[in-house]
Amino acid sequence: MKIFFSKIKEYGFLSIISILVLLSSITILSSCSEVGRSSKIPETPTVINTNPNAENPLIVLEFFKGKEHNHPLMAVWTEDLDGKYIETLYIAESIAKGMYIHGDKTSGKWMPGPIRRPATLPYWAHKRGVKEEDGLYIPSFLNPMPDAISSATPKSNFVLNAKTTKKYPKQFFILFEINQSWDWNEYWTNNKFPDDKEYKTSSQPSLVYRASINTDSLDNPVQLKAIGHGHYSGANGELFEDLSTLTTALKIAEKILVRVKL
Repeated sequence: MKIFFSKIKEYGFLSIISILVLLSSITILSSCSEVGRSSKIPETPTVINTNPNAENPLIVLEFFKGKEHNHPLMAVWTEDLDGKYIETLYIAESIAKGMYIHGDKTSGKWMPGPIRRPATLPYWAHKRGVKEEDGLYIPSFLNPMPDAISSATPKSNFVLNAKTTKKYPKQFFILFEINQSWDWNEYWTNNKFPDDKEYKTSSQPSLVYRASINTDSLDNPVQLKAIGHGHYSGANGELFEDLSTLTTALKIAEKILVRVKL
């Protein structure tokens, strides 16, 4: 009997040891997993250089994508404190050229082709103030914008190094307009304006950000803030300050910073 009970005690003790070892192994593996997640290598941003041959001050804009980012189109430009347009620093290539990669399906499959989408970036387009022969302010493939200020739309975070070509006042505004197709919500629904084909290319309207720059104080980056949205179909260049109807559009960008290097 003594041998029997001693065996029970022996095997019971070993079982406890085995359980403790197993629990320790699970804890170690869990810790390693947490370390792996926390030590994820940061994403390297795309670098875009515009007006590279200009000799004027450099404006550096850093874009950090939000959780709703999905191939948006965007424009960056400057204005004086009275809201007068100065110049475009960056514009998405498809807008600048009036050509989209998926713009022509006459062959039975999508091919590059000319497309005009005035609802995409209407606030920038009207501020720029170049009216095409068809009455639209969005560039056309017959009158494209320069390669020096356009590039393919970055797919994620990016840094824009934009040389300026104009003489700037000490204080000015930098603006950023962004638009993402197919981001409908409960207010901006697919059938809200059923007869407006331009609206359907925009979904929630474009979102406009702005920051004030003072060249006497350049120590820290300035964050751009959302100030309104463009017209839902690009019919005019009005800025609508009420953002209460926008949802996912406000999460396309997590943060946008800008600084000036003299």
